Order: sequence, then structure tokens, then C-alpha cells
Amino acid sequence: MTTMAERGSGFPALDRLTVCLSRLPGIGRRSAERMALRLVRQENRLMQELVDALQDAQRAICCCSACGSVTPVEANPCRLCTDPDRDTRVLCVVEDPSDILALERSGGFRGRYHALMGRLSPMKGDGPRELRLKALTERIRSGDVNEVILALSTDVEGDSTAAWITEQLQGMPVRITRLATGLPAGSGVAYSDPVTLARAFRGRVPG
Repeated sequence: MTTMAERGSGFPALDRLTVCLSRLPGIGRRSAERMALRLVRQENRLMQELVDALQDAQRAICCCSACGSVTPVEANPCRLCTDPDRDTRVLCVVEDPSDILALERSGGFRGRYHALMGRLSPMKGDGPRELRLKALTERIRSGDVNEVILALSTDVEGDSTAAWITEQLQGMPVRITRLATGLPAGSGVAYSDPVTLARAFRGRVPG
């Protein structure tokens, strides 16, 4: 049996809202349909609150122009990139800004970050052009980085992304390592606890 989201509601605005919600991580078409219907109910102000929150976030928050982490618009580059006490020689490459937040909570890393904004995924049409891979090589060439830590997911796509980056950095005067100890296969950085992440940093191996 098809859902309203699959066959269309007959209301273009509602269908568009459903499609937009379904593009968010972890939300399928049916869940997006339920969310859309809840938002348009007249007896609550959730729709307006969501609109206001989205507009506030659009005005006040952006991704750091250097590392890609979330930061206030007025603090770009972010505090992690401008902190003089962090080690500029070590660059930790992650898939998503949420991974940076997780790694910072672990307290196990004091270098700089670079978020790719995804990973190589032929099934989704995500290739090198969709990721911040060119920006990564430019940062390494223009800075004093001597180690690149690949803090990527330990699944097939994460492994492919790590291999591609390693290949692209061949010939550059940098040591390439990858988080290993403590990260279970098929999992990601954002889903690991602080102790596991701290151990993973201490047990990193060549990429």
C-alpha cells in the first residue's frame, strides 16, 4: 500500500514540505509525511516556531570557512581554527561537522580539523567534487601540516574515502594515519563514546 508521500497528497506545498523533510538524515518518506501533517495542524504553533528557528539559524550560524565546523557567523573562522594553543601541525580529517563535536567531547585531540562534508559514495552520486577534498590538499600545501589523521567511518565507503585521500596525498611531506583501536567496524565517529575515541587516537595506525 502506497503512502501519501509516495503518491502525492494533491497539495503541492505539502508534498514539497514532505520531500524536504525526507532529505534530512535518518528520516524516511513515511516519517517525513507524518511530520509534515503534524506541522500543518492549525491548533499548534509548531510550524511558525520551526520557521523562526530555521531563519534564526540561517542568520546566526554557518560552517567555518577553514575546517567546516559549525560556528557563529561573527566567529568565522571558528574558535578551533583560531586557538593559538592548538597544534597546527596535525590535521584531523572527518566526514561531518558532527564528528568534530564528538571528537572535541572526547578531549583526546588538540590539533586542527577538516570536515569533508560527506564521503565518497557512488550509490548516492557523491564523488570527489562533492566533498571538500581539494580544500584539504590546499590546506596541506599552504600550511605546516606534518600529519593527517583520517578519522573516518570504518565501513566500505569510509575505507574507500580513506584510500582515495591517501592516494591523493602521496608525494606530500605528511604522515598519514587513521583511527583504528576502539572504533567498531560499520560504525562512525559521531556514535562513539569519549573513552573509545580517546583510545582510538592513542592507537592510530598508518593509513
